Amino acid sequence: MEQKIILKELAKLFLKLGTIAFGGPAAHIAMMENEVVNKRKWMTREHFLDLVGATNLIPGPNSSEMAMHCGHERAGWQGLIVAGTSFIFPAVLITSVFAWVYQQYGHLPDIQPFIYGIKPAVIAIILSALINLGKKALKNIELGILGTITTVACLFGVNEIIALFACGLLGLFLFYVRNINNTANTILPLILLQETSTYISVDYVKIFWIFFKIGMLLYGSGYVLFAFLDTELVSNGLLSKQELIDAVAVGQFTPGPVLSTATFIGWQLSGVKGALLATLGIFLPSFLFVLLLNPIIPKLRKSKAMSAFLDAVNIASVALILAVCIEMGIEAITDWKTILIAIASLFTIFVFKKLNSAFIVIGGSLFGYILFLI
Repeated sequence: MEQKIILKELAKLFLKLGTIAFGGPAAHIAMMENEVVNKRKWMTREHFLDLVGATNLIPGPNSSEMAMHCGHERAGWQGLIVAGTSFIFPAVLITSVFAWVYQQYGHLPDIQPFIYGIKPAVIAIILSALINLGKKALKNIELGILGTITTVACLFGVNEIIALFACGLLGLFLFYVRNINNTANTILPLILLQETSTYISVDYVKIFWIFFKIGMLLYGSGYVLFAFLDTELVSNGLLSKQELIDAVAVGQFTPGPVLSTATFIGWQLSGVKGALLATLGIFLPSFLFVLLLNPIIPKLRKSKAMSAFLDAVNIASVALILAVCIEMGIEAITDWKTILIAIASLFTIFVFKKLNSAFIVIGGSLFGYILFLI
């Protein structure tokens, strides 16, 4: 009975987060950190950081995988499935509605006035989490230097995954320098190579395989997803460039993981069944990766060498969030109205520390709508 209560609690929490999680993985993870670490005390901030670092080392959507990790920590494999599915479901449902509208009418509704205020509010949420996670990740001056280098590298266009692994390896190197006479185990990241093939027609198995392969290989941001989809679908004549642009747009402005783009595309390719198979295909690898990875992380922490690697990866993860926050800020905070929304959101977060993130998002949306019309 207790397990059922815990699973119900997980479903309720991650359904809520999936419904209000605007702004990309950094914002989603910030909301989870607030709910799981600050409010519910389900895990320490250090372990949460380890999980964030781990999700950056494997393919797939980071925020969805963090939801799965949190679920696994709380209720084992059942919690992993419940939390992951609950977090993904709202995005899939909302995207399906947009997919149907798009298929019927050939265009998307105008929601720009609402997005105008959501982006600055989300940046404030990210900043608050960044401060909390940064305090825990910044254990010494060396890690601070590594984090700064990683942030600068990402801002200058270095691939996030390369920056992350490089920072981790530098941390490991510094550990060996300090402990030159000791020996330790090494790790080798899983490298998956993309298989190329020519498609003649779209059937259900093919739709599932296209998106399963992307889910197995996808590192990085929504722009990386765009490149994969362009190669797999547009280049093979299965989707037009405009349909792809519209699909990625839907993934960006709906809450939850941007990979809900798969739902939209699957619908365009083959209706409801296509949407379900595309969604299952792109998210299934994440469930498998997290199921395999989660039990290993505490064991890695027991190794001094791997602990040094994880510390460096953690500070790199914070650096990635900072780089994303800066880039989002440049894009979203463009005038006095957005500056006002960001400051008001940040003030609200730090004054009313127990306030749910949903109210920040909703408040930013409404405030933005009003100011947008002025």
